[in-house]
Amino acid sequence: MGTVALRMLFGDPGKYLGLVFGIAFATLLMAQQAGLFIGIIGRTVSQIVDVREADMWVMDPRVKYSDVNEPMTDTQLYRVRSVEGVAWALPFLRNMGTVRSPDGILEQILLIGVDDATLAGVPPKFVLGDLDALRAPDAIAIDKSGFMRLWPDAPLDLGREVEINDRRVRVAAIVDASAPFATSPVIFARYSLALNLAAQRRSQLSYVIARAAAGHDAAEVAARIAAETGLQATTSAGFARMTVLYFLRNTGIPINFGITIALGFIVGAAIVGQTFFLFVVENLKQFGALKAIGVGNLAILRMVLLQAGVAAVTGYSLGIGMAAAFFHFVPRANDALRGLVLPWEVAAGVAAAVLAIIAVASFASVRRVLVVDPAIVFRG
Repeated sequence: MGTVALRMLFGDPGKYLGLVFGIAFATLLMAQQAGLFIGIIGRTVSQIVDVREADMWVMDPRVKYSDVNEPMTDTQLYRVRSVEGVAWALPFLRNMGTVRSPDGILEQILLIGVDDATLAGVPPKFVLGDLDALRAPDAIAIDKSGFMRLWPDAPLDLGREVEINDRRVRVAAIVDASAPFATSPVIFARYSLALNLAAQRRSQLSYVIARAAAGHDAAEVAARIAAETGLQATTSAGFARMTVLYFLRNTGIPINFGITIALGFIVGAAIVGQTFFLFVVENLKQFGALKAIGVGNLAILRMVLLQAGVAAVTGYSLGIGMAAAFFHFVPRANDALRGLVLPWEVAAGVAAAVLAIIAVASFASVRRVLVVDPAIVFRG
């Protein structure tokens, strides 16, 4: 019966291709939009992810997410260091600024200031240069994408000079930093240098990054820091979660992407449902003939589900393949989309959505087949 079912399906290439491309379109749209959504939301925590040495972040109690901070006095750093269970605590500056290249290109930048002694917080992967290069006077590191924005036609090299807030500095290293939420160049400098580069304010310390001592749980130490200092302290994962939730609750990103994903599901279900229903209706005589020679309803049901399953698997494979190709090639061609990938969770979720689409499409069609009268074969 399986062979007969497949011959019926492939014998109507118009309907079969309609089913396949309807499912492929729905798969591509849902997978591509869901992957973009996860990638964009992931960018909101890029600076948290890059600070791999720390497992705790300490900040002003009013801070709600990583992009906006309330500067603290330097004395807060020493208070954090005095808390039991803290192995080390270091200053971390995060500020916005402007950079001007000798060619006249002006860009807004994200300025990161890290501890002078340890340089903790600089991404570990260097494209050119090394960590020790930042110890030189007026030396900065810039992310690869930022370098290409400031010098779009130049090869990657070191020694170029730029002005940050009217102070001249030199590019001593190029790092492979995580893509930020806003596509601005990311510049890393020693904390003392970053203070001079940043706009002068009464308080300058953006965050304190810290690590729990061996044998101490980071969450428990963070709670102790908050209780003893009155500051807000959380683990790195907690700070990332707090930032993501802020963007989910206070921006239109989830609504916009959610609408597109929902439309992909609805349009896919409508196209596939109508096409599969028409296919079954046009083959009612063949199903009636099978019933007339003694084929039972259970065997007929298996045939219909096999036809729907083959179309679903083929369409899903084609659609998810196109989505994977998009995430493989487009981010390499467009630097603004760098780092975006197709998570396996998205592929699995879309597969479940396609299963739901084919289930909806099969429901009404199966009913028509099961109630068909075998005598339809003898009618004109």
